[in-house]
This record gives sequence, C-alpha cells and structure tokens, in this order.
Amino acid sequence: MPCLCTKKDLKFQTLASGSKGNCAIVLCDNINLIIDAGILYSPLKKRLEENNLYFSSFFGILITHSHADHIKGLKGIIKNTNLKILIPEEMYEELKEIVPKNQAIFIKNKNKLGSITIELIHTSHDTACSVGYIITYKNKSLVYITDTGYINRKYLKMIENKYIYLIESNHDEEMLMNGPYPPFLKQRVISDRGHLSNRTTASYLKQVVGENTKYVVLAHLSEQNNDENLALKIAKEALFEKNIELIIAHQNEVSPVIEV
Repeated sequence: MPCLCTKKDLKFQTLASGSKGNCAIVLCDNINLIIDAGILYSPLKKRLEENNLYFSSFFGILITHSHADHIKGLKGIIKNTNLKILIPEEMYEELKEIVPKNQAIFIKNKNKLGSITIELIHTSHDTACSVGYIITYKNKSLVYITDTGYINRKYLKMIENKYIYLIESNHDEEMLMNGPYPPFLKQRVISDRGHLSNRTTASYLKQVVGENTKYVVLAHLSEQNNDENLALKIAKEALFEKNIELIIAHQNEVSPVIEV
C-alpha cells in the first residue's frame, strides 16, 4: 500500500465506501482530516497504521450525516482519542448522545482551518441535517458528495472545475426497480431524499468537471442495485475525451492514494 505520510500538497484516500460503512482521509501537509467514521475504531486504526498514520496524525473528523454507516465508529474513536468532531450545529441534536459538546466544533457554510478552507454543500437525504464538503488547500480542491437525492443547482457553480471529485453513484435505476427491495425502500432510494443514480451522477459530472479535474471517485455503490462496470461505463460516456482517472471506491478495500 502506498504511504500517505510523505509530503504532497493534497492527498485523498477512501478507506471504506458503501452501505456497510464509509470513511475517507484527507491530508494537506499540516492538517489532516478524516471524513465520516462508518467503520469501527479497531479496523480504522489498522487501516491508518498500514499507511504509517495514527489518530494522533489527525485534527478531527468531518461528519456528513448521522446514519449508522457514517458514524458507527464514532463512539470508539471518542472513547480512545481526543479528535475533534466537526459538524454543522444543526447536526448536533442527532449526535448529542455520542459526541460530548466539548469535543464538537460547529462549522459554518465557509470555514478556515489553518491553511485549509472547508465549505459546506447542503445535501438532500432522509435525515435532519446532511452535508457534503469542498476542501481546498493551496488552490486545489476536493469535492465530497454522498448520500443525496439531488444536488441543488446553486452548488453546481461552486463545485465546477475542481481537482478531485468523490461523488456517490449509488444505483442503476433498472436494477433497483427490478430488484428485491420492497416498494417502500425502492421509493426511498429514488426519491429527492435518497441516493444518486449512475445516470444522475454522470449528468452532474458532465456539468462540473473541467480542465483542472484529475480524478473522479465513484462512491457508495449499492451491492444489490448496481454494478461497478456499469457505473464506470456511464461515467466514462459522460466524460468522453476528458483526461480524467475514474476510480471505484469499494466497501472492503482502500482506494489508491490520490495526490494533486
């Protein structure tokens, strides 16, 4: 596994992605962040140590929303570390039984953390508060969007022409509708408060990817209602003639290290 500890402007890696747990890391020379804690403390510790990283290497954890596949490791992390939990204040009501208030940092729509800028993208999911992030360091940006039924058009300009995109490509519509989910669950997934399909994600990528874009990571693929070759095919068609590396984020495998 490539080491993430050597210096580079901005590095990114997914440690888990899918309905069973989500977690990623961002390294920006002097400040490191974890995004979501959807895997338990011990396996997360192991995956970090395989990169010669430790919880003490990180400032804190950005949380996208309170569903279990994004926070189930949070109790163990809080018990065993002093990491700060960075969340919008309106998310705290859902997390107050887990996150001590003195360990929470409430973030606004735009935030400075040392030399890093963190901007919120308010997403549409079936929880009281859900967000994505734009993380910028030395004029290079990562866009991180998962678990949303759509992206509000006001954010499309904000996320244009960034270096790295992680965006969910959750399901194929036909596989979902012809699959084993009960009707109420199918409706939840395709609703405006559900998840992005392959084709919807491809449509957004076609609008926002630009000359600066080097990587697109397709994330949170459904094990039952998607196929990674299909997700890649649809994204490639949308990004025809773009010189971009497409990566699938897996549930039980870390992604390649992305460096820009």
